[in-house]
Amino acid sequence: MPDPQNPDASETRTLTLDSVGAQGDGRAVDDGRRVSVPFTLPGERVRVTGNGERLELVSIETPSPERIAPVCRHFGTCGGCTLQHWAPVPYAAFKRELIIRTLKARGLDAEVAETWVTPAGSRRRAALAARRVGKEMRLGFHVRKSHELVAISECKVLRPAIVAALPKLREIAGYLISGKEEIGLLVTETASGLDLHASGLAKETKALARAEAANAALRAGFARMSIEGGDVLTDRRPSLPAGAANLLPPPGGFLQASAEAEAEMERIVREHLKFSSRIADLFSGCGTFALRLAAESSVLAVEGNAAAIEALKDSVRGAPGLKPVEARVRDLFRNPVSAAELAKFDGLVLDPPRAGAEAQAREIAKSGVRRVAYVSCDPATLARDLRTLVDGGYRIIRIHPVDQFLWSAHVEAVALLEKRL
Repeated sequence: MPDPQNPDASETRTLTLDSVGAQGDGRAVDDGRRVSVPFTLPGERVRVTGNGERLELVSIETPSPERIAPVCRHFGTCGGCTLQHWAPVPYAAFKRELIIRTLKARGLDAEVAETWVTPAGSRRRAALAARRVGKEMRLGFHVRKSHELVAISECKVLRPAIVAALPKLREIAGYLISGKEEIGLLVTETASGLDLHASGLAKETKALARAEAANAALRAGFARMSIEGGDVLTDRRPSLPAGAANLLPPPGGFLQASAEAEAEMERIVREHLKFSSRIADLFSGCGTFALRLAAESSVLAVEGNAAAIEALKDSVRGAPGLKPVEARVRDLFRNPVSAAELAKFDGLVLDPPRAGAEAQAREIAKSGVRRVAYVSCDPATLARDLRTLVDGGYRIIRIHPVDQFLWSAHVEAVALLEKRL
């Protein structure tokens, strides 16, 4: 019988999963309502407990033939991966289907290529959390949908250099945490070495503690240590190859998580825009696409983050062989580049954050830009904005799913569009 003192408690019961939902959980019908069960696959018969929309898996009665053994000891507790138990072929098909389903919900029918999947052990950046738990300095990822922090000793997604640095990162966190606060440590492998950025520090964290942490990072061979967006100590300026240029990320700045995925997206974008002589790069960041496109075309790069634009300008100054690159700071959510301003461009790439580019898409739809490449990290906002572009006269040529965040339910996409003038 359910525990009368715990309304969420329930007897175990058996369900059969019929699909995997957008969050990576198995989906089933339980007493007439749709529910999700983590770490399950379509066709599996499982025992569950719970009364909410998200149930707890008790046991797998009939496993799917698509089920495989997870490769990481932390799978199931660490919230970083949700789909390590799914065989590669159906896993990649699921990512593609996520995009197709979201497009159909907006009345869009487009060619969607097979999913490109990033290799294991290739992610070059990790957003780790650190907190004192008793006498332990805990460093790792949160349990999914929880504030509980799981200490990790391995990660099959990250590059080996980051995994090898985990003990040093715990040591560095020890200097910065004095109480119960939790801080973030963003570590990136660059061509110059590891770049570390700390955030979320308590206001009372002393300058001496910050200096000791930075010195510990440099003693460990890190290229740079920064805190809350400010450069604290640099031994070697972090850089990443970007075609004929070197991309110079600002402290804590946005970068694509995987160099391999970045190269694949860049290949798709460049092939689509190869005949464009003047290109607008909107939500440019510090130059992921602009620096590469400038090898053959003049580029206007527009981004709301001033530090990213300054870093892009530094990168351009260090690569004299590029075509002209103009970099501007502009809030594209509040002040999108107008259709009239876009009249001088024949190619456009935009790579907005998860919120998409609703206002900017309306201006592009009214413009005469011939070719557009939309790089998205969220299928729902991508479909919304593509609907706007299609209604404005654009045709979707193809959409390329890119699985940059391996074994998660997350999928990137590059949508290629053309307007017949």
